[in-house]
Amino acid sequence: MKLTFCGANLEVTGSCHLLEAAGKKFLIDCGMFQGGHYAEDRNWNAFPFDPTTIEAVVLTHAHLDHCGRLPKLVKAGFIGPIYTNPATADLTRIVLLDAVEVMRYNEKKNGVPVLFDESDVEETIRRFRPTDYNHQINLADGVNVIFKDAGHILGSAFVKFSAEGQTVVFSGDLGNSHVPIVRETTPLGEVDYLVMESTYGSIIHEDPQNRVYLLQEIIIQTIKNRGVLMIPAFSLERTQELLYELDSLVENKLIPPVPIFLDSPMASAATDVYKNYPQYFDEAAQYLIGRGDDFFKFAGLKITNSVDDSKAINDVALPKIIIAGSGMMNGGRILHHLLRYLPDPRSTLLIISFQAEGTLGRHLYNREKNVRIYGQEIEVKAKIDAIGSYSAHADQNKLVEWVKSAKVLPKKIYLVHGESNSMKDLEKRLKRELDVKVVTTHIGLEVEL
Repeated sequence: MKLTFCGANLEVTGSCHLLEAAGKKFLIDCGMFQGGHYAEDRNWNAFPFDPTTIEAVVLTHAHLDHCGRLPKLVKAGFIGPIYTNPATADLTRIVLLDAVEVMRYNEKKNGVPVLFDESDVEETIRRFRPTDYNHQINLADGVNVIFKDAGHILGSAFVKFSAEGQTVVFSGDLGNSHVPIVRETTPLGEVDYLVMESTYGSIIHEDPQNRVYLLQEIIIQTIKNRGVLMIPAFSLERTQELLYELDSLVENKLIPPVPIFLDSPMASAATDVYKNYPQYFDEAAQYLIGRGDDFFKFAGLKITNSVDDSKAINDVALPKIIIAGSGMMNGGRILHHLLRYLPDPRSTLLIISFQAEGTLGRHLYNREKNVRIYGQEIEVKAKIDAIGSYSAHADQNKLVEWVKSAKVLPKKIYLVHGESNSMKDLEKRLKRELDVKVVTTHIGLEVEL
């Protein structure tokens, strides 16, 4: 087998890996590059392979940095099937159509051409072959793949290829431990070669079981200050987890009454998809569903789908909580709220997502005193808080423990989807504790397995 790394190497977006086995070519993920103009301009570059030669695509989950260039792949001549989990198929359609809307806005505002349109998205979705966890798929003679629950977002999977007498696992993105709704990551099992994400390879999260208390404290303080709590959140998983925990705080009267706005049509649509797949929820969430609890709906929550509804949030008296996309603050409705409330010292910006280099979110996470939004320089007077344990990504401890869950340690681990320091720190720990061979990959690297 031959493996070529085509994205998410020394960076956390653009996931794309080319596997050649049994005389066929397979693609694992085909995501967008994100994080500033330099990164995003690369989405228009030609693929480093001929799309017409790809036998099939295996999609690990619905985040844009893993699925975002699939319509471009189809436009470029790919005609094969795309295998993924059923929930991922539904979520991916929402994500890709939202991406078209964002690109059309950028085209109108900045003259940036769209990468693909709605018809390309629909053609892509027609190629999906939804496949449940633990069901073996025959991709070609002698090449099989099986999906295992990654515990990252609804429908997320790590995938295990078997071919030419060897197994290679692609982690996709692995989930954090002890978080609501999604199940725990399935143990690694048997593997010869492992391609593993390293997003938080340098970081140890706070105890996830304490995060709701941190959230409670920040909400209460914002209410006392009569300010606005702004929470930029990815529409998949992060928003649903927030709603789950806000529901608990509200229903148990652990926070004072306060208006809470979900200002994200995409998150609203994704939440509807979640409701269709309770079989993928963890035991606690399934128990609540079984007794009739809807933890995505509670007193004080208002969903603002239309632009007019979004603008009307400005007229609501303080204090209030606003959850809006995008998670890295590189677009979406959150920008309008940041523009309005970052200069207000009574308000708080709560960061609960990874912020890639070059994004507005990274600048704010770094506590920069001035940032630019829609061409305006904004003085940051609002408080900046962060809760790392809300991340949907495994931290360094979880990544190492997952490797340890293999029946036999991999012959070699290839680290992807991580910035340089994250890859290097994780590499050092894996070598020190497990005495395994680890490679920090770069784009264009080709290896024989």
